[in-house]
Amino acid sequence: MPQIQSIRQRRRNGESVASIARGEKVSEPTVRKYLKADDLSARPPVRRRRGSVLDEWIPVIEGMLAEDRETWHKQRHTATRIHERLRDEYGVEASLSTVTRTVARLKREFMAEREMGFLDLSWHPGECQADFGQVDVRYRGVVTRMRHFVLDFPYSNIGPSQLMPGENAECTCQALRNLFEWLGGVPRRIVYDNAAGVGRRRFDEIRLTRLFQAFQAHYGFEYSFCNPYSGHEKGAVEARVGAVRRRLFVPVPGVWSLDSFNLRLPGRCLELGDKDHYRKGESQAGLFDEDRKALLPLPAKP
Repeated sequence: MPQIQSIRQRRRNGESVASIARGEKVSEPTVRKYLKADDLSARPPVRRRRGSVLDEWIPVIEGMLAEDRETWHKQRHTATRIHERLRDEYGVEASLSTVTRTVARLKREFMAEREMGFLDLSWHPGECQADFGQVDVRYRGVVTRMRHFVLDFPYSNIGPSQLMPGENAECTCQALRNLFEWLGGVPRRIVYDNAAGVGRRRFDEIRLTRLFQAFQAHYGFEYSFCNPYSGHEKGAVEARVGAVRRRLFVPVPGVWSLDSFNLRLPGRCLELGDKDHYRKGESQAGLFDEDRKALLPLPAKP
């Protein structure tokens, strides 16, 4: 899935099909196939007939590799040493070649996610941050604690929101899809406060859910994550989460239909931006028009 996204991104940047094929080490027909695809949404998972003998030991291997990142480079694990430790300490019966392939794959995934995790605090039109907050609503007569998802555009200081029952991948992708359709386009880059709803953070690594990977490839936006313990990177979205909660969820609102409530919610969030930007001195609504003009087009199929 990351390679499909890379192919489509390079094409949007004006690169030729032949150049993309050489860069991605695939054939030109393969490049054209992925460029023509108008539906990259998730497919029902296909159950594998037989899993790898190392599947249940992946957390152990990841732990060894995580320890290496805090160790002098000359005293780090090789694949052979990991194979020996798995055999001697855990009784794992796996070949050296299987362990070597698994270690190489985990290292590649870590490096790719680390590169995508770099955060640039210079915000441009069409870029945004995403985060969840907690709110109480009177859902069908019963006070229920739910989550409000906020997609904050720091360039304009506008943050449309959606009310969701939880913070899992399904809720995240549904909230994003609703907001993309309301916006009429797709943000160029989305920065997440943490991995909630899109993956799981383990030490310095973030493992994305398959659903979010497919969703991101389908809509074509870039993504990154705030660095741990870096509050200055997420102050804007946290402030927007609090502002939406105070202005639109106090007093506790009554909700009968989530779909109907969410249909009106982004417009109400936009009304909160009927003032000048706190730094730029320009109308937030006018700046938000620039955000919307910078959006990527929606795919042919949702």
